[in-house]
Amino acid sequence: MRKYSEIAADIERKRAAGDLRPGQKLPSVREAAETYGCSISTVMRAYAELEKRHAIYSIPQSGYYMVGEEEEDTVADDGSIDFASSSPDLNVFPYRDFQHCLNKAIDTYKYQLFTYGDPRGLGALRETLVNHLADDQVFVKAKQIAVTSGIQQALHTLAKMPYPNGRPAILVEQPSYNLFLRFLEAEGLPARSIARTATKIDLLQLEELFRGGEIKCFYTMSRHHNPLGTSFGVREKKAIARLAAKYDVYVLEDDYMGDLGDRQGFDPIFAYDRSGHVVYLKSFSKMIFPGLRIGAVVLPESLEGSFHAYNQLNGAALLSQAALDIYIKNGMYERHRDKIYRQYEARIETLHEALKKHNDAGLLKVADVRSGLYTTFSMPHTVNLERVVERLKRRGVLVASGKAFYLSDYLAREKFLRISISRARPERIHEGVQAILEEVKRGIHA
Repeated sequence: MRKYSEIAADIERKRAAGDLRPGQKLPSVREAAETYGCSISTVMRAYAELEKRHAIYSIPQSGYYMVGEEEEDTVADDGSIDFASSSPDLNVFPYRDFQHCLNKAIDTYKYQLFTYGDPRGLGALRETLVNHLADDQVFVKAKQIAVTSGIQQALHTLAKMPYPNGRPAILVEQPSYNLFLRFLEAEGLPARSIARTATKIDLLQLEELFRGGEIKCFYTMSRHHNPLGTSFGVREKKAIARLAAKYDVYVLEDDYMGDLGDRQGFDPIFAYDRSGHVVYLKSFSKMIFPGLRIGAVVLPESLEGSFHAYNQLNGAALLSQAALDIYIKNGMYERHRDKIYRQYEARIETLHEALKKHNDAGLLKVADVRSGLYTTFSMPHTVNLERVVERLKRRGVLVASGKAFYLSDYLAREKFLRISISRARPERIHEGVQAILEEVKRGIHA
């Protein structure tokens, strides 16, 4: 066995024996070289090997630390089958790793944390996000990025502020993100609608609406749509970017779940934008935990001044920004993303297996979604949707009615349940799907 492999094996043995604890700092490279009687380059190779295995992580100007063990299931099961919640699974929250990053953030950024800071966000985090976003073909400069207290803060600002095209209306898909729709209604902001189904959006109608002259911006989720769960293909993304440039309409691309998609050939609309008409929004709440409340907005130069003038709310807490910066830099974010991607992908596969077994008569029409959090179960129009939801709740099966994902005055609503797999226990998915089918059949014959 080579010397660097012996060093790596020794460190892993000490971790297994409890001599090295999660979060504990390892000896410096120089100290380890003296201990193991080898060169500094040999120790660096051993540490690099351990980093590849996600056994340790590094923090610039600080050193190397042990990674926390995989989280064990610690959340009590209340007996329900939860297909409604959109929050990440409590059992895969990276509590321990992020706690280490918070501690290191205090040490690394101790002086910056006691100032008001840049209203655009922590400079170090914005620089880190430049590289992070590049993995999704979002190539930007740090000055284009604004860090906000969650994506909702950014959406509220983008909805209310004026645009260079001088137009008043916001175009939204139907169905769409329910909290944004409720905000538009509460603020009385002018909104127009375009239907989107699990399989398509009408690009000819979209062009007509863009051409009409009233649309200042178009809010869309190109990947892992909420509630549909589906994503646009390359054709739709290119067309939207082209139409935005042609008719001077800005696209608000909410890529809140882009990290849970296939890493190959899954680019956002922003990647096809050549005219500076796409605003790219990214959330970290669904990936790590909702309480983090950090979002990132990539702004075209033409919107920077207006956005910062209207964005009067406080930005994300500096300590959270600093911790996220470290979390991404040391590879923990990528490690956690890959972990939950695998878990959620397996749950969706189990969901499709359950449908194949129990939905043999084709009573439910199901979107062909293979990654992300959501899919939809469409049902016959004769079924009372709210009654099905209530009966399922009494049986301990929680689902979300599709009614909430439309503007109140939109009449052409589809009848569906939004199904989320983030908190659905894999061993109970078959039971939950069977219960849904039983209640839908009961609704047809009621």
